[in-house]
Amino acid sequence: MPKDYRNDAELFALLKRELFTAVVGDVMDKMGFLHQFLPPAIKPLRDDMKLAGRAMPVLEADVFAERVEATPGPLAAKPFGLLFEALDDLRNGEVYVASGASPRYALWGELMSTRARHLGAAGALVNGFARDIPGILKLDFPTFCIGTFAQDQGPRGKVIDFRTAIEIEGIRIEPGMLLFGDQEGVLAVPLQAEEEVIARALEKARGEKLVAKAIAGGMSACEAFRTFGIM
Repeated sequence: MPKDYRNDAELFALLKRELFTAVVGDVMDKMGFLHQFLPPAIKPLRDDMKLAGRAMPVLEADVFAERVEATPGPLAAKPFGLLFEALDDLRNGEVYVASGASPRYALWGELMSTRARHLGAAGALVNGFARDIPGILKLDFPTFCIGTFAQDQGPRGKVIDFRTAIEIEGIRIEPGMLLFGDQEGVLAVPLQAEEEVIARALEKARGEKLVAKAIAGGMSACEAFRTFGIM
């Protein structure tokens, strides 16, 4: 079966144009991938924002001072840890995905969004707060988070690694994994099943348009399900 896209750029555009998380999630349920939605608290800064890109996972950790000297920890004396290195390492079509910190401070902001957009990143997803919201919205940079809070991570958190697998409430996110999000949730699509998931989701989404048209024309729900196998 030929694919509807030739590269990641076309895939991301197709996801945003034709699909939504409900239909992709339904398809993955049928395929046995029952735990691929990230926590529902993670939402877009604006309802019309959609996220489609490859995960660039970033591991955060809490600290209790911006700089601590004369300890064995290699990042203890380095403000923000590897944050700037992680940000500068973003590639075209990637999503900055951060987790590991407690929800005490912001993990994303306007200047980070500015740098990420310049690098061609597809968006940011943090299991924590974002800040500088007017600036991010002005940039129209897809940003998903648990809420907004201005407190800085400087003396409270550091990036300790990146391009490493992370977990968000038990959902494992590998480097390069496809992420797809809208106002109803964010999905992590398993790499080994990605092509089949997309193909099935497109088939279902296009079929649902036929069902909607039939129901609008008076067909009953029972008849529609018998006819199309979709509801």
